[in-house]
Amino acid sequence: MTNVNEKIQILDVTLRDGEQTNGVSFSWEQKLNITKFLLCDLRVDRVEIASARVSPGEFAAVKKIIEWSKAEGLQDKIEILGFVDIDKTVNWMKDTEVKVLNLLTKGSLNHLTNQLRKTPEEHFEDIRKTVENANAVGITVNVYLEDWSNGYLFSRDYVIQYLSTVSKFPIKRFFLADTLGVMSPEEVRTAISDLTHLFPELWFEFHGHNDYDLAVANCLEAVKAGAKGLHVAVNGLGERAGNSPLEAVVTALHDKTNFRTTVEEKEITNASRLVEVFSGKRISDNRPIVGEDVFTQTAGVHADGDKKGNLYANPILPERFGRARVYALGKLAGKASITENLKQLGMVLTPEMEKKVLDRVIELGDQNKTVTKEDLRYIIADVSGENLDSPFQIKACTVTSGIGVKPVAHLKVVFKGEEFVSEGEGDGGYDAFMNALGKILTNLSISIPPLYDYEVRIPPGGNTNALVETVITWKNEGDLQPIRTIGIDSDQQVAAIKATERLLHLLLS
Repeated sequence: MTNVNEKIQILDVTLRDGEQTNGVSFSWEQKLNITKFLLCDLRVDRVEIASARVSPGEFAAVKKIIEWSKAEGLQDKIEILGFVDIDKTVNWMKDTEVKVLNLLTKGSLNHLTNQLRKTPEEHFEDIRKTVENANAVGITVNVYLEDWSNGYLFSRDYVIQYLSTVSKFPIKRFFLADTLGVMSPEEVRTAISDLTHLFPELWFEFHGHNDYDLAVANCLEAVKAGAKGLHVAVNGLGERAGNSPLEAVVTALHDKTNFRTTVEEKEITNASRLVEVFSGKRISDNRPIVGEDVFTQTAGVHADGDKKGNLYANPILPERFGRARVYALGKLAGKASITENLKQLGMVLTPEMEKKVLDRVIELGDQNKTVTKEDLRYIIADVSGENLDSPFQIKACTVTSGIGVKPVAHLKVVFKGEEFVSEGEGDGGYDAFMNALGKILTNLSISIPPLYDYEVRIPPGGNTNALVETVITWKNEGDLQPIRTIGIDSDQQVAAIKATERLLHLLLS
């Protein structure tokens, strides 16, 4: 029977198992930055950062992370996956000064006989020798039962024999791996309940994969059945369908069970964005918890219900994750959607004007055009006949870039009737433009939020002269709601420049 609020240990495997995602390879600087964030900001319990004996680059990365973790007193939270090779992994770890080895062993008779081609007794003896060598140099050992799920389903006697034998060795934790993501929640509950009953003194952790999209449910059943820890990856990174996603597992655990973790929920979104940038794997807009659209209400009736008493809000509130609810503007928008967006802009309109604005938003939505909160002031000006001329105008910009050429931008702007010119170099055309613009803004004592995200949209099947829509997100640290500006042009750089000019219009009008 579990205690209310019993703590579950979280081992983050983003940097090791998550790196097995197709096309993902972290540099040592990226691994160090992610490790720091996971342990110091997100506050997971432990981090598995690499596999032993993979490459010189991996060795160097581990050395850098250990150097930092020793200075911070976090060395015991850094773990490495290693192999049953008697002394090779142990010697590699000794040179890196890693103190925790997660030993990859065979959790199914099928893997043992067909991959290692050894008997259980031979495998157990190799595990014993490897564990003893590790302990002799001060390394703590946990063991992975690789393919444990198939092992339990189809060779339970072997799993029982394994645990009965290997549990006699000096091993701290036993990792039950659903390596191929084959188990259902009921199968997880049955298997782990069985093992915790037979081996109540052992510390079991569950390592799930998401091939059936059941990883989160399997994690919940694992802890209810007696598992003391869960293995997760930020954004569900991992081979095939990925590992158990940290963001959804932790949220579901906190909301749907009596178990708790040390994870800081407000940092989950930041962790997601950090890993998204470093991995190069963009997450879908509707991904639970961290997706761009998951706290966006599109239907006007939903906005109306929220206005009258949070009728369409669930326990997964955006504020928990450092975010804010958004009310989309488009053909499904209603009066309440307009009202909520105007409120966020600090604007109040007459009912008649709100109706005109709503009609225009619906009209634009029918034309498949993107409408943002920031566009509302221009729509209001348009339907009311006002002139929204900004004191800041980009009059001319020439960008030179190419292969073997350092990108350079020449810029001319007008601010309050006075002309300013500047030039700048950069790593790309837009960077050169921003450096040139930055010189002018500095002279004018104008500051803008940092660029947070940059997205280019091109219509599918479009010709080379098709219009390009550049969407730039700007956000200061601590802001709950970023600013999104859009520029449209057949030239991608010009579209980005127009989106930047729109930001200045918003800030200065």
